[in-house]
Formats: sequence, structure tokens, C-alpha cells
Amino acid sequence: MLVLAATPIGQVGDAPPRLAHELATADVVAAEDTRRLKRLTTDLGVTITGRVVSYFEGNESARTPMLLDSLLAGERVLLVTDAGMPSVSDPGYRLVVAAVEHDVRVTAVPGPSAVLTALAVSGLPVDRFCFEGFLPRKAGERKRRLADLADERRTMVFFEAPHRTEAALAAMAQALGDDRAAAVCRELTKTHEEVRRGPLAELVAWAAEGVRGEVTIVVAGAGPAAAIANDPASLRAAVAALEADGTSRKEAIVEVARRAGVPKREVYNLVHGGGHGAQERP
Repeated sequence: MLVLAATPIGQVGDAPPRLAHELATADVVAAEDTRRLKRLTTDLGVTITGRVVSYFEGNESARTPMLLDSLLAGERVLLVTDAGMPSVSDPGYRLVVAAVEHDVRVTAVPGPSAVLTALAVSGLPVDRFCFEGFLPRKAGERKRRLADLADERRTMVFFEAPHRTEAALAAMAQALGDDRAAAVCRELTKTHEEVRRGPLAELVAWAAEGVRGEVTIVVAGAGPAAAIANDPASLRAAVAALEADGTSRKEAIVEVARRAGVPKREVYNLVHGGGHGAQERP
């Protein structure tokens, strides 16, 4: 059996009760950082009796077959990452897929999650949401990703590194609008926990002073007004705006057509002067 175990994102007291038992009884404990695992077991007063192996981004591909062999041999493998639930922006997905493909049972020890904790305290709608993980580090790729999310109606949750938080918020403000509501959740459940709520433009100014610690960003989804108006002037302007941000004209036409719900050819003709496209509104 493969057991995915959530670990505290801040206070060790948040560890699920089953975690200590699983750590003490597993045949194999795969840990993202064995040094952090040692600190965790010390804090929990647990002695690991099984084998401990490292399992992190750099060796995940190579270690997965070895752990799969242990599972197929009938061993109980426990996977823990530095904080939160394994496989959610952390190592684990490859091993889960391999286990499922070989009919190995996969279960989890539920517990702390930065995604759900940030969503719950953000003050933004929680009935529908999506998790977007980390934005791309390169500015161009980040702009394209956010452009794809411009008309996302669900609340969005992101992870971000503290030194990239200002740049990420600025890119969000440019793509989603300065007045889009958001919350930056820093050091969740820890001593210096902080939740800053406000429009993106205001949060950009706050982040300019420097951000420390683990960061989760929650952003409100688009309202009905975020959709591109289906008239020639709006369609042309939308394409021009994307091009100004570095998107190729071809990609901009495809994106605007998708958001407006019109054929790509119609937007193409408008941009290149080959047709009237959507009917002008009176």
C-alpha cells in the first residue's frame, strides 16, 4: 500500500493523529527532505523502524521504480513532503500514477493544506475554485498563463516564492485588472502569519517593500463584465492589448476569439481589415 501523508505547514501540533502511527509502522518512508523528516519525528516523539529514502524533485524519476518494487513486494510505503499533501505541487504524482497502473492500493492521511487554508481565510468566494500552483518564472510565459486565466470565473489559488511575489502580483494586476480582489497569505499557521486583502494594485504596492516566508495568493474570479464585448472595436482592442504584452498576433487572435466566443476567422478578418466581423451595435 502507498500512503500519502500530509505534514504540518507551520505548527507541528497540526499534524494529523495518524501521522505518528504511519511513520512508526511503515516499511519504507520516502521523504522530500530527510533532515526535515528527522526534525518532525523528533517533535512528534516517533521512532521510524522502516527504511528511510529521499524522494525529491531531483531524484523522483529514478526513485519511483525502486519504490514501486517495494510496493509490489507487499511493503507499506509512506510518502511525506516538507509541508502539506504530497503530489500537490510536491513530489508524489509519478509514484501515484505508477502504483495505480500496477493495481497497488493508494490511500492518504489527510491533514494540513496551504491551498485550502488560504482559500478559507481569504474572504473570497469558496464555492468554486481552482488551484494553479506556481506561475512560470519567465515573464513572457507568466503573461501567457495569466492571459489564459483572464476570464476564469472561479476563485484562483497560487503558490509563489517570496522574492517573486511582487512580480507575480504585478503581472496579475496587468492581466486581470488593478481592481481585482485578492489576498496574499504569508506564513500560514506560523507565528508570523499574515493575510493581506485588497485589490491587486494595492497588494503590488505592499509587496514592493519586500515579502518573507511561504506565500499563497488567492485571487477572485472574473465577473461577467470581464468577458470581451462582441463588437469589432472591442475585439480589435483586445488583440492589440495582447500584442502589446508580447503575445504574437496569431496567438492573440486565437485567444480573443476563444474569450469572445466567435470564430477565429472573424477576428482575423477584423484585425487584417478583410471583413466587418461582428455586427456593430447601435
